[in-house]
Amino acid sequence: MTQQNSQLLSAPRRRAVWRVDGWSVGAVLIAAVVIAPMLSVVWIAFHPTENIWPHLLATVLPRYFWTTLRLMLGVGLLAAAMGTGAAWLTVMFRFPGSRFLDYALLFPLAIPAYVGAYALVDFLNYSGLLQTWMRSVMGWHSAKDYWFPEVHSEVFAIVVLASAFYPYVYLLTRSALREQSGASYEVARALGLGPAAMFWRLGLPLVRPAIAAGVALAMMETVADYGTVATFGVQTLTTGVFSTWLNGGNAGGAAQIAMVILVMVFVLLSVERLSRRNARFHRQSRATRPVAPIRLQGWKAAAALGLCLVPFSMGFLLPVAVMAGHAISKPKVWLADGLAAAALNTVVVGGIAAVLTVSGALFLVYAVRMAGRRAARLVLPLTTLGYAAPGAVLAVGLLIPLAALDHRVADAVLAVTGHDPGLLLTGTSVAIILAYVVRFFGIAQSAVDAAFGRISPSLPMAARSLGRGAGGTLRAVYLPLMRGSVASAMLVVFVDCVKELPATLLLRPFNFNTLSTRVFELASLERIGESAPAALVVVALGMAAVALLARATRNS
Repeated sequence: MTQQNSQLLSAPRRRAVWRVDGWSVGAVLIAAVVIAPMLSVVWIAFHPTENIWPHLLATVLPRYFWTTLRLMLGVGLLAAAMGTGAAWLTVMFRFPGSRFLDYALLFPLAIPAYVGAYALVDFLNYSGLLQTWMRSVMGWHSAKDYWFPEVHSEVFAIVVLASAFYPYVYLLTRSALREQSGASYEVARALGLGPAAMFWRLGLPLVRPAIAAGVALAMMETVADYGTVATFGVQTLTTGVFSTWLNGGNAGGAAQIAMVILVMVFVLLSVERLSRRNARFHRQSRATRPVAPIRLQGWKAAAALGLCLVPFSMGFLLPVAVMAGHAISKPKVWLADGLAAAALNTVVVGGIAAVLTVSGALFLVYAVRMAGRRAARLVLPLTTLGYAAPGAVLAVGLLIPLAALDHRVADAVLAVTGHDPGLLLTGTSVAIILAYVVRFFGIAQSAVDAAFGRISPSLPMAARSLGRGAGGTLRAVYLPLMRGSVASAMLVVFVDCVKELPATLLLRPFNFNTLSTRVFELASLERIGESAPAALVVVALGMAAVALLARATRNS
């Protein structure tokens, strides 16, 4: 369908594929805006004002690198275990609560990892609910009377991050299992294979590409995280960008660390794609019988339920319960100064970014489709790289050139008019909006491209035969049919903008807060109760996006 659609759109212009027109110029400009921050990071890293690379290499960079690598491996392994195990149990078996958990296991996607970190620390620290209950039950009076693991550690950071990111593995693995033929498992059972043997010898090899893709996403999100590792006092490459730039005042050094992050992310993407290159499994026909779940009873049903509840509780129930408990016990925090302003800033900035992102993706995808398959192969993959780049990396690539441009524009206006306009880009929320557009352009592009592919080629063909131009066909045919997909893409991008923390922290103007930065600032000061309302609003918005995702995968 997508290839036919592309051929249809390119047919009237086949002789003018390389002609410069508004569509091609616009597509090139949009692609340049998305790719420019990453190129900027590379340029600044190789041309710093003060080269501290030897100092970084001799002091903190190895520690940042190995800590980040340990976190990635730990989160990848734990997320793979939780996501794959939960997908296997909910698809292959029926037990009490399995239908609810089939969708509920996606809920942690609505919880930013840093919110889960604040909730776990609040629950486990000395004055938290767990240790307070232990002292009251056991009669202990101080921390000297008992041993409790150190909460601010890499281990707990791995647990929180894996609990937040395992849904990536779960979602892809669940879809892969549902696409397999039930006959294969029936034959395996007839040959005497038990559930464990079927998983290791049949199920796991078939879903390995899906697991690899999910683990890669979880590991990339781990590299990009800042709020969680900062909460647990773990120094990673991302925290190195913050400390080198904000505390050390060296933008070139921050760019050099950011380039290391980019290299790690791109290596991870390459390894993931290579691992799936030759691992292809196909259905033999559309009429293939789906997998028939086995009904569990007794202790087996209880064990399956308990195993599925562990990631769901860690990733969703605990953060929501802790934050809701604070918000309910202290209702006045909902009226605290700054909350309404932060919510308004979040809606305005996230809303503008969502509209610009989806509109740009719509324009780009349509223009590339008119240019043919060759242009699609060249342009579209490049514009998805922004999603792989962490927010801190994009902030480095945006703020430094934008600040230089800001000062030049201000000097020019001052010289001509005698009036100093101030910093128009970095002194306002423009930089944040641009970072959001670049960061989440890949999400919008994928959704829009899929929506184009679902439209029958005969419809735009009829419009073009009746004299409609490219713009008229887009307005009269495509947009009415894609309205739901475009709205869903805007919502998903908006929610991701609401949750984005590193780029917002680095790019926000003075005295400008969003819900995410408000949660981070208050929780960093151990004012968890005051941060609870903002955190719950972020979660509520995230649940809307998860509901859309659950609906889209309902029959997958």
